[in-house]
Formats: sequence, structure tokens, C-alpha cells
Amino acid sequence: MIKRDEFTTIAGNGIWKQNTSIVQILGLCPLLAVTTTAVNGIMLSLATIIVMALSGLAIASLRNLIPHEIRIPVFILIVAALVTVVDLLFNANLHELYLVLGIFIPLIVTNCIVLARVEAFAAKNSPLQATLDGIFMGVGMLWTLAVLGAMREFIASGTVFGGIDMVFPNLHPIRLLPETYHGFLLALLPPGAFILLGCMIAWKNWISAKAAAHAQKQPPAPMEAAGCHSL
Repeated sequence: MIKRDEFTTIAGNGIWKQNTSIVQILGLCPLLAVTTTAVNGIMLSLATIIVMALSGLAIASLRNLIPHEIRIPVFILIVAALVTVVDLLFNANLHELYLVLGIFIPLIVTNCIVLARVEAFAAKNSPLQATLDGIFMGVGMLWTLAVLGAMREFIASGTVFGGIDMVFPNLHPIRLLPETYHGFLLALLPPGAFILLGCMIAWKNWISAKAAAHAQKQPPAPMEAAGCHSL
């Protein structure tokens, strides 16, 4: 069993403190290329979560059997096998979305987020901890890509969740601006993605700095004089 404080630490690091997209700045290729819509970012993140969780579980379970000298090739082999399964599942069940995401699902194999976590965490911790770390690191990536994709889509076309009908045929994109809105093409191009990502990083740093300043202003906890009595 995992302790509550360990769970909190793993979740907090993955979702916020060590967020792979706006703190560690890893995996910029899918981050900037796929997030033209929120749906694309969410679905690629879900695929990554599955791969990270299962690869963390497998590598943590087998870490004592893997020779140190060949650990990286073995890690890549395990990740590649899992990515192949996810790739085939997307192709079979979400073919239209699979065509949109294209090469970026197979490229999860070389995603530095996955390889960094299996090397830095899964290879040194228990299977349960490694699985949770993979899940929450993926969740941190998911909300970042979802927000970035939603902002790019909103600025470019005035809608959010475009392409959701590829996943849920009965649902349709949400239009937030009038149909007369002509859009802003820059948001769909790489420069727009860089600008919005920079804004998200600045926002995260501002929140963290504000929280740190607030913590410093907190009065120290009163010290209890244990075992000391005035004469």
C-alpha cells in the first residue's frame, strides 16, 4: 500500500510542481503540433497516460531482472510494444481521429516524457508508485494540452471541442463566438502555439511565486515549551 503523503506528493508533482509541459518543457513536438483543438490534445494525452502507466508498471516490476548496461534498449522495447497496442486500438476504434493524430501516436515511443519517467522514477520505485507516477504525469500533460488546444481553437475559429464528433458522434463543437467571426490564423500556426505556451508558463510561474510569497508571510507556528515551567 502507498501512504497518503506519498500519493499526494506523486499527484502534486505530476499535475503541477513537475508538470512535463509547463515546468520541465518536455515533449514540445506533440505539444505544439497536435494542440490545434482541445480534443486532439486530450486524446493524445490519454494515449500517453495509458503508455506511461503500463510501462511504469512493467519496468518497476522487472527492474531487478533488467541488466543495468542494457536498461535503455529494454525500456524502449517495452514502451514500443505498448505504443503499438495503443496505436492499433486507435486505428480500429477511432479511425478518423487516428488519421488526424497521424504519426504522433507512434512517436510516443521516443517521447522524452515517457523515457524520462521510466528512467528517473519507474526503475527505482515500486510498481504501484511507478503506475501512479505515470498516470499523474500524464494527467498533467492532459490538462496542459487541453487548455492550450482550447485556447488555440477559440482564438482561431471561435469554437471549442472541434472534432469531438470523431469520438462521440452525437456531440458537436461548442461555438462561443458568432459565425461571422473570421478567426485568427496565427493561433493555429507554430508561432501562435509558442506564444500561448509562453503565456501558460508565465501564468504558472506567477501562481507559484505568489504562493511562495504568501507562505513566507505566514506567521511562524507558536512554539510550545515542552517540559519547561516558569519558576
